[in-house]
Amino acid sequence: MVVTVDQIREGGLSLDETLPESFLGHALAEVKDTGFRPDGPALLHVKLQKTGSGVLLRGSTEVAVSTPCRRCLADVHLRLPISFTLNLISRAALAHGAGDEDDEAAERAGTFDLERADEELFDGRTIDVDPLVREQVLLALPMQASCREDCKGLCGGCGKNLNEGQCGCAADRVDPRFAQLKNFKLN
Repeated sequence: MVVTVDQIREGGLSLDETLPESFLGHALAEVKDTGFRPDGPALLHVKLQKTGSGVLLRGSTEVAVSTPCRRCLADVHLRLPISFTLNLISRAALAHGAGDEDDEAAERAGTFDLERADEELFDGRTIDVDPLVREQVLLALPMQASCREDCKGLCGGCGKNLNEGQCGCAADRVDPRFAQLKNFKLN
């Protein structure tokens, strides 16, 4: 979705757009395959408001995703509420305020200023919302997902899902890599 700054009136601009499943699937696999898959489209609510130095963008959506459980590999279905606020700063305004655009770009590239963490640059005329939404979806993903908090996982010997019941493997089974340690005698 591309918005021109001229479309934003005095009271702001509100948009509702459907994020298709293909867009979400591409976002989830773009950088590195995250292991998450979209479970359908999502509705994106966006509000844009002009400010002195650029545009304030507020967005919210809820994305349904699925991924394998980190312990038992069963599918886990999650609903991720995503809400974000970004200050979109015009490159021209930044260059005009900084004096020397190259110095400002070098300074921003080498440091992380917490006060500027919510700032994004745009060309001053058009705002491409898609990459901003993609980034927010990726930031909302959990590091790991479990089907339930007390998931027992898989048996290391036979691979049976232990949430469905015990397997027939011996409880005293020794990992073959450590089998020689059984014969080790201490004085």
